[in-house]
Amino acid sequence: MRLFRCTIALIALVTVIGCGSTKIQEEVTLNPNLHNTPVQIPEKIISANTLAKDRVLVFSKTNGFRHKSIEKGVATFVKLGVANNFAVSHTEDSLQFNSENLKKFKLVVFLSTTMDVLGDEQQAAFEKYIQDGGSYMGVHAAADTEYEWPWYNKLVGAYFLSHPKQQTATINVVDHNHPATKHLADIWTHFDEWYNYKNINSEVNVLMKLDESSYEGGKNGDNHPIAWYHEYDGGRAFYTGLGHTEEAFDDLNFRQHLVGGIEYCLKRD
Repeated sequence: MRLFRCTIALIALVTVIGCGSTKIQEEVTLNPNLHNTPVQIPEKIISANTLAKDRVLVFSKTNGFRHKSIEKGVATFVKLGVANNFAVSHTEDSLQFNSENLKKFKLVVFLSTTMDVLGDEQQAAFEKYIQDGGSYMGVHAAADTEYEWPWYNKLVGAYFLSHPKQQTATINVVDHNHPATKHLADIWTHFDEWYNYKNINSEVNVLMKLDESSYEGGKNGDNHPIAWYHEYDGGRAFYTGLGHTEEAFDDLNFRQHLVGGIEYCLKRD
């Protein structure tokens, strides 16, 4: 099995209250799986801001389709952490889902994970983490994950059903009070891969809906949620269906959308 390594040098100026300005140079090393075949990934901690109090674990293991945008997504979370004072660690090792490790983090992000990514013991540890007040954030294919785990279905808020070709669509922002949407106008036009969903949790709080008349291939009708949040089983959860393309992570509106979701999950709202 060949592993592709992508090394990104990130130099950031981090300002910490009471500590002045500290220049931190970090090397970010990503070791993604390839498509369907799981591999053992040595844990490589990406710590873009070692002085930050809030720690975020970005998990991007795939046992199905592998999104090319994952590397860009991880790098984006690292940069957002530097700018917003939270420390980002990245892994594709499911064994990191144990009680001792998870308790280090205030938020766990499933970044375009696909299919079965956690074993029974790891699932139990993650459930306990949420029940103890931890937070979850799902991005795009996080909804295409763990179809045989009903608890996860409720947490993520819906499962992937299908998608049409990538295209521009109109998003109706229905809640401007949340930090993930307060920067947006009522209508947001965006290019992405638009998921249709099944098993939608009726108890989630919808932030944005797709206008299916603005693109081809929508199957959820007039009520087509594309981003939402809720409290579940003791913790907080946020999901956005955007983020299929690498270019999405360059979009300032999307980046701020992610920051707002993170702020909610870190209980900064």
